[in-house]
Amino acid sequence: MRLQDKCAIITGAASGFGAGMARKFIAEGARVMLADIDGDAAEHLSAELGPAAIACQVDVSQADDMRRLSEAAMQSLGRIDILINNAGVTHLPQAMEDISEEDFDRVMAVNTKSVYLSARYIIPIMKAQGQGVVLNVASTAGVSPRPRLSWYNASKGWMITATRSMAVELAPEGIRVNALNPVAGETPLLKSFMGEDTPEIRARFLSTIPLGRFSTPEDMGNAACYLCSDEASMITGVCLEVDGGRCI
Repeated sequence: MRLQDKCAIITGAASGFGAGMARKFIAEGARVMLADIDGDAAEHLSAELGPAAIACQVDVSQADDMRRLSEAAMQSLGRIDILINNAGVTHLPQAMEDISEEDFDRVMAVNTKSVYLSARYIIPIMKAQGQGVVLNVASTAGVSPRPRLSWYNASKGWMITATRSMAVELAPEGIRVNALNPVAGETPLLKSFMGEDTPEIRARFLSTIPLGRFSTPEDMGNAACYLCSDEASMITGVCLEVDGGRCI
């Protein structure tokens, strides 16, 4: 029970990596606010996970929603020990100059502005508590970019730099900030990364991962649990690859 009595917010929690982290955190004793733009899916997962899980419909790119999330978390949980910025989107694989402005704006709003907004509304709460942990879900795309995903790659590179910057600034406040860099995983975004899901394209993706498989929600839950637990109390500013060796 490494997260016993910890109170956490996980964005994008209703599916994929977010759901994997939510399951792990509750199994380790935490109470979790499941924040997701798909309110019905968040409610369904909350019902599955029991009273330690609370659903909240949130568009992480909108300031009013993020303010409401912080208020709802304090009302329901009483404190915020852990914030996981997991919500993310991508654009379909295309030449960088062919990505529409609408898709570019959406990727940047969900993948980068959301981190700024969560900091605006949740970091002051952690400062007042004198402690907290932030975990940003970046990507190997920010370390070793794949072609034709240029603006997604850039958004995750931004998140890696933001993580280190946040860690340096917030360390004196007792707040640790780390990131996870997963390789593509069995999540709803996988098809978008690949453009289409065929055995040939899957095989091509897997050939770039030395361990020969995609990241799973369980992999992410285990890594997140460690970095958010007191066992990692001396670790901040780290961007940990959960990638089966892809970035070697």
